[in-house]
Amino acid sequence: MTSNDSQIPILTVSALNAAAREIIEGNFPLLRVEGELSNFSSPGSGHWYFSLKDARAQVRCAMFRQRNTYTRVEPRNGMQVQVLAQPTLYEGRGDFQLIVEQLLDAGVGDLQARFVALRDKLAAEGLFAPELKRPLPRWPQRVAVVTSASGAALHDIQVTLARRWPMLAVMIYPVLVQGDQAAAQICTALTRIASRQQEDVVILARGGGSAEDLWCFNEESVARAIRACPVPVVTGIGHEIDFTIADFAGDLRAATPTAAAEAVSPDRAEWLPRVQTQRRQLEQSMQRTLRDATQRLDYLRLRLRHPGERVRDAEHRLRLAREALWQAMQHQQTLWGGRLQMLQARRLRQDPRQRLQSLTEMLKTRRAALILAIYKALSSAAAQQQQQAAALRLLDPLAVLQRGFAVLRDESGKVIFGSASIEVHARVTATLAQGTLLCEVLEKSD
Repeated sequence: MTSNDSQIPILTVSALNAAAREIIEGNFPLLRVEGELSNFSSPGSGHWYFSLKDARAQVRCAMFRQRNTYTRVEPRNGMQVQVLAQPTLYEGRGDFQLIVEQLLDAGVGDLQARFVALRDKLAAEGLFAPELKRPLPRWPQRVAVVTSASGAALHDIQVTLARRWPMLAVMIYPVLVQGDQAAAQICTALTRIASRQQEDVVILARGGGSAEDLWCFNEESVARAIRACPVPVVTGIGHEIDFTIADFAGDLRAATPTAAAEAVSPDRAEWLPRVQTQRRQLEQSMQRTLRDATQRLDYLRLRLRHPGERVRDAEHRLRLAREALWQAMQHQQTLWGGRLQMLQARRLRQDPRQRLQSLTEMLKTRRAALILAIYKALSSAAAQQQQQAAALRLLDPLAVLQRGFAVLRDESGKVIFGSASIEVHARVTATLAQGTLLCEVLEKSD
């Protein structure tokens, strides 16, 4: 350090900024400055904060509440404005800024003009036609999210989807959402989604920002990529007041990324009570069906007769038929005996030996035929009775059990017909020809 350097006074930062402010305010009177308005904000204090810019530079501006109250212009990003302002330096941050006294509309800014021109061009082509808008799936299973991997928008979307519909699969396509390369990456992601066709709906989103930050969503290539994508696209870009070309091209515009997530996902809180109601109705219906089936089974069980009882009834009917047949035979014999006696009496009265001999032979023949018919009827009835008894024995479930078979029932008493209706480790009852067994299922196979 030279002796001359040691004579330079040492200033604090506050003193330096104060001196710079005096120099700026002392050398610049009120100025009229024209430029494009951007980054406009109006906090709860009522003051306005924004930037004025042109093609090569920008400057911060502040317009306090007591001044903007009387302004007839409604500021919005992209406006070309003219301000009457005092150049100064904000000492707290060392920022050069303009304190605006008056704000006038000077026409549409360059970015806004480009936005309007592209919007009108694509609208004239029919790219924004309502009939081109694709409906969103009611029950999506997979959603593609095209946004920055490090932005707050992705976090908001994931939290919202997890809260509303946790079973929804989320596929993230990370892209830049501002800058020169952003539009190309967005188009590449949409092209990849179109080629895969594995997602049901697409969310294109980013958080808020200035018009310059959001400009990649105003590129013509992005709008055409959205319309070329066969999967419905929901846009959630910036805040509610921000509109981009992508919003016009998309199938649905949501005000924010969170609103976009809500638009594509069912609300679990809304559908869960409905599902629970339907589940209760289904359980009630199953219980009614089971109750009716049980009552029907009890009714059929009461009607079901034991095969042995049926055999005894058949044997009783057979005995009755046999007795009736013998009575009929005896009656016929009595009748024929009476006729024989009558003929014998007639013979005695007439004594026609030839006729008597003929009638005697005929009587013998008919008697033999009758006896043969009776025996045939008895044999046929006995054979039929044996067939019926054999058929009843085949139908007797006790006979099946006596051959080594068993009837398996589950814990509710229902007969088990296949392994699919019973679970491993379930308890089943096996009914044998003599006694029952309580068993546990250790393994099953189809």
